[in-house]
Amino acid sequence: MTRPRLLTLFTGGTISMTVLPGVGAVPARSGREILERVPQLSEVADLEVEDFARLPGPHWTPARLLDLARHLRSRLAEGAFTGAVVTHGTDTLEETAFFLDLVLDGPTPVVLTGAMKTADDPSWDGPANLVAAARCAACPDAAGQGVLVVMDGAIYSAEGATKLHTDAFGAFGDPRHGAVGEVEAEGVRLVRRIDRPAPLPLLGIEPEVALVAAALGTDGRPILSALREGARGIVVEALGRGNVPPAMLPAIREAIAARVPVVVASRCARGRTAPRYGYEGGGATLEQAGAMFAGDLSAAKARVKLMVLLGAGVSGPALASAFAT
Repeated sequence: MTRPRLLTLFTGGTISMTVLPGVGAVPARSGREILERVPQLSEVADLEVEDFARLPGPHWTPARLLDLARHLRSRLAEGAFTGAVVTHGTDTLEETAFFLDLVLDGPTPVVLTGAMKTADDPSWDGPANLVAAARCAACPDAAGQGVLVVMDGAIYSAEGATKLHTDAFGAFGDPRHGAVGEVEAEGVRLVRRIDRPAPLPLLGIEPEVALVAAALGTDGRPILSALREGARGIVVEALGRGNVPPAMLPAIREAIAARVPVVVASRCARGRTAPRYGYEGGGATLEQAGAMFAGDLSAAKARVKLMVLLGAGVSGPALASAFAT
C-alpha cells in the first residue's frame, strides 16, 4: 500500500506562539520546530513542510488569502500529494477555510487546523490537532469533500465551521449542520458527505467589501460612510430572518442605487435569511430595494463570498443567482 504524502503548510497562529514576558503571545515557532514536538505525525504520512507565513489570525488580508489559494492550487496540481494540512490562527480560520473551499478545485482534501493554547502552555493542543488533521487529510474518504476544518477531534465543513468560544479546547462547532465526522482512535469517521457546488473562478478578490452590523436602534451612517470610503460591496449582519431597524433602510437603498451590491446575513447562529417581513426595514422591504440574501451563511462568510464573486467580475443577475444557490 502506498504511503500517504501530505503537503503541510504552517502559517502561524496560536499553534506556533510563545509568550514573551511583558509582550504576550506572539507567533515564534517554525513548522520544523513544531513538528519536533509531534513525532506521531511520522506514523501518519510522509510530510513536505513549508513555512508559508508566520501570522496571527487577525493579520490575514484578502491579498494574503489570494496568495495562499494560488500556492495551494499550484502545489496540489503537481499530483504528488494525498492531501494538504494548513495550520492557521483560529480567529480567522473559518474565513480562510471557506475562501479556499470556494476557489480550490480537484478532489485532493485540504484540512485546516490550529490550536487554542500556545506552544509553551502545558495543555498545548497543537500536537493532537495536527495529528487529527493529518489523519483526516490522508483518509481516502476525505477526497472530494473540499476544504475541511479539524479541531478537538471533530471534522467540520468549511461552510459550517465557526469559532464559538474565545478560548476553550472545543471552541469550534457548526451550529447550523453539526460536524461531518470525527477523528477517533479507531480511524477517521465521516458521517455526512458534502454536496459541493462548482468552484468559483480564482481571478482576484475584491477587498473593498464592508461588513455592517445591525442592532437595536442602529441607523444608516456606517453604510453611508462605507460608500464614501469606496466600498464595492456591503454585507449587512441583520437581525433575525434578515431585518434591520427602519433608519438603516434609506442607506441600503442609496447603496443599491449607486450599484453597490448589498447582501443580507443574520446575526443568529442558526437558520436562514428570507424576505418574510413586510414592515419598514423588514426583509421584504430589503428585497424590494434590491438586496440579496445570504441564506444560512454567516455575515463573515457572506463577505468572503461577495469578495470572491466581485473579484471575478460577477455582477447583476449572475451575482444574485450565486447567492440564491
